[in-house]
Amino acid sequence: MSGRRTGGRNRQGSRTVHRRRMTRQRRRQQLIRRSMIVLCIAFLCIIGLIFLCKKLFFSQTGKNMVQETGQIDWTGAPELDVELLDVNEYSRPGTTLKQVNGIVIHYTANPGSSAMANRDYFEGLKDAHTTKASSHFIVGLEGEVVQCIPTTEIAYASNDRNGDTISIECCHPDDTGAFNTVTYQSMVQLTAWLCNRFGLTSQDVIRHYDVTGKICPKYFVEHEDAWEQFKADVQQQIGVLAS
Repeated sequence: MSGRRTGGRNRQGSRTVHRRRMTRQRRRQQLIRRSMIVLCIAFLCIIGLIFLCKKLFFSQTGKNMVQETGQIDWTGAPELDVELLDVNEYSRPGTTLKQVNGIVIHYTANPGSSAMANRDYFEGLKDAHTTKASSHFIVGLEGEVVQCIPTTEIAYASNDRNGDTISIECCHPDDTGAFNTVTYQSMVQLTAWLCNRFGLTSQDVIRHYDVTGKICPKYFVEHEDAWEQFKADVQQQIGVLAS
């Protein structure tokens, strides 16, 4: 009798040990599953954060002017697509722009061409060697703004004013040289933001024509009232930024 009771207790003890072992295994498995879920969530969060940071860094808010130095107030800046030219002697000499005393407005004289097409033309001059030309910014037919040259360097745009001005090349749909609405709006926004950034007013905004007598930008040379209205719109936007 005592032997049977001892055997029963042994079997019962074995079952208890087995149940405890199975319970520990289930707990470990649950812990592993939970850990895997947490790791997956953390991984997805990290991927999302990286994507968000890249989007913010390279976004077209203007904050992606990566070649710029110093503290920049991006309030009121237009969306920018930074497509800097390679440093070369024909379109981006890499010469430091020590002071900004004005903003020079140009037109492409190439009806219907896009901002990127004009940017690529400037880039191609490093191989073509046909002329020296470029611009800090190009405003496109859809209002897009492409940056070709950092504002800390000179561009080959405004002749003897290259050394103290920032240039804006503007696309136009036809031979009249008139700018469409979205191009015009981006021109005003970009010009005003640059003026505000460098402590300028609309009186410091000039045409290429005012430097050399060249009919550029054509519409603003042939329509003085439109030019004065542009400067008035720029000054109004400067006031908005300053308020």
